[in-house]
Amino acid sequence: MRNYLLSRVRQILSTSADDPELKRSQLKAFSSQLPLLYLILISSCISLSVTHHNVAPAHLSVYIPIALCTLCCMRLVYLWRARTRNIPTERITGMLRSTVIVSGSVGASFTVWALSLHPYGGPFAQAHVVFTIAITCIGCVFCLMHVRVAATLACASVVIPFAFVFGFRGDPNLTAMTISLALTSAAMLVVLFSNYRSFGELVLAKRGVLDQQAETQRLNDENFRLANLDVLTDLPNRRRFFAEFEVVIEQARSYNMPFTVGLIDLDGFKPVNDLYGHAAGDRILIEVGRRLQRLHGPAVFFARLGGDEFGLIMEGLHTDDDIRQFGKSVCAALSEPYSFADVGLQLSGSIGFAICSDPALATDHLLECADYALYHAKQTSRGSAVLFSAELETKIRRQGMIEQGLRHADLEAELSLVFQPIYDVKQARTIGLEALARWRSPTLGDVPPDAFIAVAERASMICQLTDVLLRKALAEAATWPGDIRVSFNLSMLDIASIEAVDRLVAIVKASGIDASRIDFEVTETAVMHDFEQACAALRTLKSLGSSIALDDFGSGYSSLSYVHKLPLDKIKIDRSFIAEIETDPACRDIVKSVVDLCRNLKLACIVEGTETAGQLWAMTEIGCWLMQGYLFSRPMPPAQIAEHLAIERRGHEAHVVHLSKYTA
Repeated sequence: MRNYLLSRVRQILSTSADDPELKRSQLKAFSSQLPLLYLILISSCISLSVTHHNVAPAHLSVYIPIALCTLCCMRLVYLWRARTRNIPTERITGMLRSTVIVSGSVGASFTVWALSLHPYGGPFAQAHVVFTIAITCIGCVFCLMHVRVAATLACASVVIPFAFVFGFRGDPNLTAMTISLALTSAAMLVVLFSNYRSFGELVLAKRGVLDQQAETQRLNDENFRLANLDVLTDLPNRRRFFAEFEVVIEQARSYNMPFTVGLIDLDGFKPVNDLYGHAAGDRILIEVGRRLQRLHGPAVFFARLGGDEFGLIMEGLHTDDDIRQFGKSVCAALSEPYSFADVGLQLSGSIGFAICSDPALATDHLLECADYALYHAKQTSRGSAVLFSAELETKIRRQGMIEQGLRHADLEAELSLVFQPIYDVKQARTIGLEALARWRSPTLGDVPPDAFIAVAERASMICQLTDVLLRKALAEAATWPGDIRVSFNLSMLDIASIEAVDRLVAIVKASGIDASRIDFEVTETAVMHDFEQACAALRTLKSLGSSIALDDFGSGYSSLSYVHKLPLDKIKIDRSFIAEIETDPACRDIVKSVVDLCRNLKLACIVEGTETAGQLWAMTEIGCWLMQGYLFSRPMPPAQIAEHLAIERRGHEAHVVHLSKYTA
């Protein structure tokens, strides 16, 4: 019981719990009330000093009141200066303790001084002393109610001296006054403790509400961050990019603030992703995010739009040279080697820029311009930055006209084919013909194949063209001699789905031609778009008996691992290596390496772009006998094929007869 009472006394006499927020609330609450306490004490001092000035000694009626008032004024000044300061938590504890000490000391001093005045003067002066002490006690308790120990000590410093002086004199009136003051003080302390508990609970409840609000705000901020962040790269995501895009558009319209938008695409990412797995692809994307973040600045905003596509926004006025120079720095950063599982991988990034010259049009049109600049960069100069220009805009308009022409075209009537021979130098004869598409539009005239095929691929119309052209090519091949093959080019979309491949199979079967006479040609780029699907599609076509040729070998990724995995029968070396084979030893060595590769893999090797006798000689010298190019024949319409083959055959027979004369 004794220990319990001692612990309760310690709890009551402690300044506060170890709760920084409660201590700060206590300081804030009583700091606004302490000035009233000191004003009560000052007014009481002055009042008693005036009533006892002529009857009490000077040191009691003048000097001590002046000292007490000076102390109260000093505390008032101190509290006034401290009211706006951001006080550390450690300092608050010290201030609370000093308040307890000062309150007890001032209360005791005031009470002892007032009691020392009681013997002087008449009954009214003595009553004034008692009244002032009682009122001062009540004021102290209520002004210090938020600091429990200070209020308790202040009350005790008044009541105990009062009871000691008046309670034991034997005067019933004084004894009654003492008992009344003690009971009143005790009741006030009970009310004070109850209010103190309510005050503490209110502070805790307020803190709980604030904590909940802070947690709610934190969760909202986190949700906003996650909703606008690409988790893999830590860059802003597609949603955040378009939100920023709308902001800069509004700034451009309202304040004429120029900006530039850019689209970035990684070159060679899909082959790496297919060959090394998604883990390697993710590692590369994470590293790309880091590199772009290093280039991030106050006027440059990067975001991941999806897959290996990224976007950027450059605010402010920049010259064309500034934009190209920044594009070079981005491309240089992206072309640095990537390492994964001790394997060094080399990729690059192409960028398309478009400057906002007219804010009224700075919506989808601006992004289309950047997208076309990116497409142009990937087609003409991979790993570089291209700025959209008036020349490119002319091409866009031309492509738009071509797309509209294709959408409204009678493909059966307007599409046609020409055929270019594939020549066997050893046999000195044509062994096959490659079908090449042509389009004559009633509104646009003759449209180059590289123009309308590219547009058809971008507009996802290429499969419609393929169906029409393949039927026509097989119909023509059916009229040729049985030993002449037909080569037909497939686009990326032709092998991108099971449905597209099934249409090709149906066309081959409906043609009646022997499928073993057909060579389906695909480019490296088409294969690498979706390697697994491409392999499955080519195996389906090969199961018909057709051959598969890899076209333009060397112009794309040229990975031996995927060459080994594809169901290939032939490889066609890109014409870019043949153009300088007579003068460039490196080209000659590359072609020889490919020829040797084909020989080792038991694949036929065809060289495209043979145009001179010197190229023919160089090719035969390294062991390549299948060729295609203007040296042998330009592409010819179907009507000339029979005559071409007949002339070639007569020349071949004459050559054999000529040789037989010398060998008889």
